Amino acid sequence: MRALAAAALALPGLSPARAQAAEDDEWSFQYGRYREGERDLFGVHSDFDPIEVDNLDFVGRLTLFDRVKVALRWVQDTWSGATPISTAPQVLEGNRPTNPDGVSGATPFLQGDVFLSSDFDPLEVDEFGSVLGTNPQLVHTLSSASPETRNQLDLDLGYEWDAAELRVGGGFSLEPDYESRFVRLGGDFDLDQKRTTLRFELQFGESDTTALLDHDAVPYIDTSFYAGRIESFPSTGRRRLEDDRQDWGAQLGVTRILSRDSWIETRIGYTRSTGYLANPYKVVQVGFIDPGQQFLAPPGGYYAQVRALLEQRPDERNQWTWDTRYAHYLERLDAALHVSYRFFHDDWGIDAHTLEASWGQPLGFGVTVTPRVRYYTQGAADFYEPWLLSQQAYQTIVTDPDTGDIVSITPFDRRLLPSEFSSDHRLSAFGALSGGVSLSMQLARGVRLDGGFEYYTHRGSLRLGGGGEGDFADFDSYLVSANLTLDAAALHAIASGVPDAHDGHVEHAGHAPAGVLLGHMLPAAGDWMVGLRTQWSRQDGDVLHGSRSASDADILARGCGGEPCTNAPDRMDMLMTMLDLMAAPTDWLNLMLMPSFVNMEMALRPLDGAAPDVHGSHDHSTGGVGDLSMFALFRLFDAPGHRVHAGAGLGVPTGAVDRKHRRTHQESRGYTHYGMQLGSGTWDFLPSLTYTGRSGAFSWGGQASGVVRLEHENDSGYALGDLFQATAWGGFALTRWLSASARALYTLQGSIRGEYDRPHDVSTPMDLPQNSGGQFWDLGFGLAAGVPSGFLAGNRLSVEWLQPLQDDVDGYQLERTGALFAGWSVEF
Repeated sequence: MRALAAAALALPGLSPARAQAAEDDEWSFQYGRYREGERDLFGVHSDFDPIEVDNLDFVGRLTLFDRVKVALRWVQDTWSGATPISTAPQVLEGNRPTNPDGVSGATPFLQGDVFLSSDFDPLEVDEFGSVLGTNPQLVHTLSSASPETRNQLDLDLGYEWDAAELRVGGGFSLEPDYESRFVRLGGDFDLDQKRTTLRFELQFGESDTTALLDHDAVPYIDTSFYAGRIESFPSTGRRRLEDDRQDWGAQLGVTRILSRDSWIETRIGYTRSTGYLANPYKVVQVGFIDPGQQFLAPPGGYYAQVRALLEQRPDERNQWTWDTRYAHYLERLDAALHVSYRFFHDDWGIDAHTLEASWGQPLGFGVTVTPRVRYYTQGAADFYEPWLLSQQAYQTIVTDPDTGDIVSITPFDRRLLPSEFSSDHRLSAFGALSGGVSLSMQLARGVRLDGGFEYYTHRGSLRLGGGGEGDFADFDSYLVSANLTLDAAALHAIASGVPDAHDGHVEHAGHAPAGVLLGHMLPAAGDWMVGLRTQWSRQDGDVLHGSRSASDADILARGCGGEPCTNAPDRMDMLMTMLDLMAAPTDWLNLMLMPSFVNMEMALRPLDGAAPDVHGSHDHSTGGVGDLSMFALFRLFDAPGHRVHAGAGLGVPTGAVDRKHRRTHQESRGYTHYGMQLGSGTWDFLPSLTYTGRSGAFSWGGQASGVVRLEHENDSGYALGDLFQATAWGGFALTRWLSASARALYTLQGSIRGEYDRPHDVSTPMDLPQNSGGQFWDLGFGLAAGVPSGFLAGNRLSVEWLQPLQDDVDGYQLERTGALFAGWSVEF
């Protein structure tokens, strides 16, 4: 969506005015939400929620020293929900309809028996063994896992000459079971007075897979193809697959300005991948037709034992791409047309075509609407099979005729199976059609807001030329997104027109430390502020009871409300990212909007003396949209050196309070710990009163704030406790642009009221409401830097470390290690 908008704005007649700063210098913040629809399971109900992804994307581009360009990108994705892990006949499991919930209850539905006709079609058989007919219907087997988060950091450095640019970049991506690192080198060369641009890019990446195989499914999945790459942990019954891969890539492209109103671009690319290219969570179900068991078969048919094998993909892949884009500005309509075509081919047998078109239409008043449509079609990989049949025994067991003891077990002959196989529907033959619309709105000079919606439908019947996969693989999805972009050049032009608007002593000394919300107001009517702040906090070390450390024996006996605990928290990390949007409609009133995005991770440890619990003592994570906060700030007193303002806010329960993770056999989708839900789930009142003072290089201030829950319970049956905080700080200007601060903070947190009214188990202290709340004392140290002049004037960076001094907790809770706050803001 951003690429389309940027290309449209680059055409004559649509380009906004730029001044002094480089035209590509901007900051953008994007949130996206992807969700798949329910899978068609043909009369069998699944309790699993479909896949959904929350995405946060920050991109900053900056020009230094006239010719040096820096680009930084940070991405965070949080995945949750169910996904297909295999495909099977609907009559699997003793010729009863397949339970599509994968690992559901004590038995994963990844193995069973099936009767086949003489043509190897699955048969339906009644309880008396009579054949009712064939049932060729296939169905996906779904499996759900705990939410997990991916973080990616990407950095590019470039240098420009008059007719060329050279770029070098790299980054890394981290997931709980996958890590990758990558570097790249690229450049642009302008020819024919910049009417033609040649581009190249070389890439290299390496990645490591460390997949913890599902502890419930391990007994039912054959991993013999990966015997040398799986490590077993007998004490916990877990197995971990470890392997790596490498990727090399190259791209060449040319862009040509055809006329004042049009341009065309074409690119070719090549990527070679080697190593482990399979998905460690995908299996293929194989029907083994054992000649020695055919006495169980119906007349004229066959009997097969169905077993699940980890998929086996080739260990190398060569991919080629060619794509062409064309854009044309229609002056009479003041609109931009974009069309593109992409061809993909690889040596796995997949050929794919993508056609896309969009229309950018300005509507006036800074608003542009862009509808778009995309069609995609591909053939199947050579080794794709929904499921397999093999005319051999899965195991041949020889027993002693006298004692009945097992003498030998001979596994199936792998030579009688294909060397590669996968039932991943993404490798099947299918077509996809998607359509959407984006709306771009200029909120103020240098500030643009984009929103988009796209609907996607995946169908085997949409494949060009026919021959697509069956309807069991069909699904729909949608994507919504919002993007805020700040144009550095335009903001610099605004700042340049206000003499001494960003005096260094005034700006960085007048703000509260980074960890204080609502610490200042905009000085004049018509002012704006946009900022991004993050808060990272950690808890680890001892489990406290009150203010003292609790032993494992104490936690085991009393930490779970009379029920025996099996695990205790070992570490918990929380990362909250908030976008600050502030406007001053008058001199005495500021309005503020703060959406948030949350990611949390928790590691558990088994308690000494507790019964083994292999399902609970592992890492959990959650993430996604947090609660939205809205504030009105009122200036109560403003005199030289002293200011007082009050805040009245409303917390909107946009954060989920029904996050689940798989933890036990009995309840595979139990609610996660209270402290790992993404929001409060209740409407909250957020009052505050703030005083700030300044004299010369010294500044000081104090704030009292709170959270009052306006509802007795949320949709999950509980409500977080009320909160009160009091803080005071002092600061000193070290230089014209840099200041330091120290802060004291007291927090009183009430305990959770009520409890989950839905399935959840209790194996750790965090699973009980009484183990929440308390009193906390902290000491903070911070630095703040304000840019007093230049094209970055008005920008401010601040950091603060908050060190716990004392915890006095209610019940049993993990002690705090500390919190780090970081913030960036720009006023204009």
